Amino acid sequence: MRYRILGKTSLKVSEVGFGGWQIGGNAFGNSYGPTDDKQSLAAIGRALELGCNFFDTADVYGHGHSEELLGQALRGHRSEVIIATKIGGDFYHGVPRMNFNPDYLEFALKKSCERLGTDYVDLYQLHNPPTQLVKDGRVFKTLQRLRVSGKIRHYGISIHDPQEGLLAMRDRELGAIQVAFNILRQEAKNQLFPEATKNNVGIIAREPLANGFLGGKLKAESRFPQGDIRHNFPHDYISQLTFAADKLRFLESNSRTMAQAAIRFVLDHKDVSTVIPGAKTREHVEDNFASSGSPSLTGEELLRIKFLRDQGFT
Repeated sequence: MRYRILGKTSLKVSEVGFGGWQIGGNAFGNSYGPTDDKQSLAAIGRALELGCNFFDTADVYGHGHSEELLGQALRGHRSEVIIATKIGGDFYHGVPRMNFNPDYLEFALKKSCERLGTDYVDLYQLHNPPTQLVKDGRVFKTLQRLRVSGKIRHYGISIHDPQEGLLAMRDRELGAIQVAFNILRQEAKNQLFPEATKNNVGIIAREPLANGFLGGKLKAESRFPQGDIRHNFPHDYISQLTFAADKLRFLESNSRTMAQAAIRFVLDHKDVSTVIPGAKTREHVEDNFASSGSPSLTGEELLRIKFLRDQGFT
């Protein structure tokens, strides 16, 4: 495993981290389908064995279940790992809703720490906050207060639109930005990446496998259970994703899986501090983490990817 520095936090993080969404389970939907806790714990343990020290989750993943599993598996390793979680989806008070009020952020942090079995969180991230909230900026004062109190070491933001990251960087203490980035979705590198590097803000790349479709194992006829976020993907969209993945099969070889090539593509962007593919099993972890030691994509491979993108993978 290789390591990189997460922006101004100075945290030395494994360049491949552990994404905790997949282990949250399917009890409350917003998932990647059913899970087996024993397998999830084994996956976390294997990640530790392979040198992973960056574990990212969110309180809404399984309504705390992902955090609970991480807390259980990482017990006795707290000083060795960097734990990042996300807040803003209030599932405690009736129907889940967005909540970024100062009192709620402090309340949610306390609950997350209880589940994670820790007195502090290394990186506390706003989870998909509204653009207006980011633009207003007052929410960062709450995060600064939590940081001064020692309850969090650093804070960041997890976003959909790269423009929101540019707005968030107005706060000079922002430590990291988490954003989707993969072969099929590259808009973050156009403006956000260079600005983040300029401002010494770490980039956490999520969804490197495009919701699993760049793993190369899903088909156009694949169906997903109720609760899996992909259950509601339109059939045409699933067909587009699987068609694009088929076009990218030239990236596979005897020494590199499709998933490893997709993660390696992300790692080849030096603005990225860490990439956080999800994993449900030891096998997923081993496949994902092997990308850290795999060779970079060649210039020819990158040109073929660009050509396919320009052609809309038709």
